Amino acid sequence: MSATRDEASTQEGSTALGAAPALVSARGLVKAFGEGDKRRVAVDGIDVEVLEGEAFGFLGPNGAGKSSTMRMIGCTSPATGGTLRVLGLDPATDGPAIRAGLGVVPQEDSLDGELTVRDNLVIYGRYFGLPWKACRSRADELLEFVQLSDRSDSRVDTLSGGMKRRLTIARALVNNPRMVLLDEPTTGLDPQARHVVWERLFQLKRSGVTLILTTHYMDEAEQLCDRLVVMDAGRIAAGGSPRELIAAHCTREVVEARPADGETARPAEVLASLAERIEVLPDRILLYTDSGDDTAAAVTHHHELDLASVLVRRASLEDVFLRLTGRTLVD
Repeated sequence: MSATRDEASTQEGSTALGAAPALVSARGLVKAFGEGDKRRVAVDGIDVEVLEGEAFGFLGPNGAGKSSTMRMIGCTSPATGGTLRVLGLDPATDGPAIRAGLGVVPQEDSLDGELTVRDNLVIYGRYFGLPWKACRSRADELLEFVQLSDRSDSRVDTLSGGMKRRLTIARALVNNPRMVLLDEPTTGLDPQARHVVWERLFQLKRSGVTLILTTHYMDEAEQLCDRLVVMDAGRIAAGGSPRELIAAHCTREVVEARPADGETARPAEVLASLAERIEVLPDRILLYTDSGDDTAAAVTHHHELDLASVLVRRASLEDVFLRLTGRTLVD
């Protein structure tokens, strides 16, 4: 294609991920709204560092402070307190220069439905001062990347949700950004469309573009993120790679027991002694253990319990989320 950044825009001295420079550095970052008794703190003194070339995620429920953090990084909302540097610059004084080096994929698509797919990219490129010829060339390149070349002359309002999302990602790349901010990139998409978007984002990361994303979806975070933080009530509850978080906050395996009648209270009491920890959900009981097969055998041994199913699976980020916040994923 390629969506790879121009050589001239690559920061001097960047190396492999472990030694890469920080493109985002926040210390004690605060975002508050209102004054006095009406003051609400959305982001409460967080420390974050995003390295060049990685995919970094903000994970958490609605209201956790993810989007407020992203808006501060994107220089569309000023910080209330703490320090923040983006691309080595201060958003308080260098907002335009920072925005020129960013690509943004908002939670809601803001495409012009009456224009063609190609014209959406060409006209957006003009906002960055690119010549018409360069805009047209870049549009063709990006449409190939997101697999929309065959729809280049179609009006946007005829596209499916997944196609619109891919076009929004292409638009965010028009200016060859060093870093792309993605706010809930696959919300509302069907599973097939989500996987297509994941594939495009994975290729984009491999090309050297830094990705910062917010998501509600645990599987999305596991698929895309090198590192992530779990946010809750404006603070960071934990951070690390998906593998590190699972190892630190969960057992190796989880046994899911589903009562036939949907009643979980009594089975949970009976099974509580079989695992290090249990979570009782509306339709099933989760038993956290390092020996899933042994625990599953012990569960099925309780013949007085009418269980519709008992299965063993590996621990996931969703289990980490439940451990850290005590809530279901979307609230």
